[in-house]
Amino acid sequence: MWDDVFPIDQVQEIRTKTTVYLGAGAIKKIYDIAKDLKEKGVDNVLVVTGRSSYKKTGAWDHVEKALKEQGMGYAVYDKVTPNPTADSVDEATKMGKDLGANAVIAIGGGSPIDAAKSVAILLEYKDKTARDLYELSFVPQRAVPLVAINLTHGTGTEVDRFAVVSIPEKEYKPAIAYDCIYPMYSIDDPELMTGLSLDQTKYVSIDALNHVIEACTTKTANPFSILLAKETVRLIAKYLPKAVENPQDLRARYFLLYASMIAGVSFDNGLLHFTHALEHPLSAIKPELAHGLGLAMIVPAVVEAIYPASKDILDEVLEPITKGAEGAEEVAKTLEKWIFSVGVTSKLEDEGFKGEDIPKLVKLVRETPSLDGLVSLAPVEGTDEVIKKIYQRSLKPIA
Repeated sequence: MWDDVFPIDQVQEIRTKTTVYLGAGAIKKIYDIAKDLKEKGVDNVLVVTGRSSYKKTGAWDHVEKALKEQGMGYAVYDKVTPNPTADSVDEATKMGKDLGANAVIAIGGGSPIDAAKSVAILLEYKDKTARDLYELSFVPQRAVPLVAINLTHGTGTEVDRFAVVSIPEKEYKPAIAYDCIYPMYSIDDPELMTGLSLDQTKYVSIDALNHVIEACTTKTANPFSILLAKETVRLIAKYLPKAVENPQDLRARYFLLYASMIAGVSFDNGLLHFTHALEHPLSAIKPELAHGLGLAMIVPAVVEAIYPASKDILDEVLEPITKGAEGAEEVAKTLEKWIFSVGVTSKLEDEGFKGEDIPKLVKLVRETPSLDGLVSLAPVEGTDEVIKKIYQRSLKPIA
């Protein structure tokens, strides 16, 4: 196959709404990016990141040097946690305001990038808070320039207009989607990802897999989202086992990263439905639950629910994983078996959820801003009974 010999150290410029630099060594593009920001009038930059990976990966060494070379002021907000909260976004925004930041650089996976997108908006709307933003009390049209340096191969947030932040006191985990938060530039460098833990490697890749299972079956799916979905599944099926076996396999990391990126473009076009809408309440209730793990636990039941309405597309897109399976239950079981085969074997009961929690979960799907909109895009009607059954079927292995 062509991907067996493709030169992964040839840094490619890939244009979506965002200009993405993809390839081993792409982090060095930050010097060109910093120069461009300076020429565009950026004086001070807020860096939004997690607690340690930005340093451990070596990304910060290049970013700091690039900012100093351009004479830019900067401050680092390094308190973003998985499933970032509105309070964290407000804290970072205050740091940016105090600095006079007129651009944001995110370094991390989905959580730091999503938090940074939120900060980029709030630096333009100085009278608003993260809760205003995520309870949809206003529609932003502007954000300061954003650069995303991606450290995981799963979310696709470095190429899309989405962001997710939790409101803890309400157990809400809403999503926003605005054109103003497409990153101006993104860096996808697989050399920054060889240190991902085994669990992170699995969870983030399963996140990308979920993106395309949904994006190719929504009511708004289009030929482009379906085309990208097919290639995403092929690459993840081929390369995730390789990365699990050898975390230092740079070719595997490269193509998982590329798969994640095109999955982000796929759902930026086709959008999402059940799996993400039903996962968000899980990790809102249990913020320690990895988003990708939550998705892995419920996606077989989602596929089972939507298969009658999306049989032809799912058979074609999932063929590298479910080849030979027939019928909704068998396809769902085969998908679940594949997820188990890469080492993700938890179901909802294993993570502390019980049958008596389901009414609350259904209620959160209905009440959390934005999630009902995702449910409405599913290829089958998202009634309370359908949602309830997906949760029930996800408590234990379908097989």
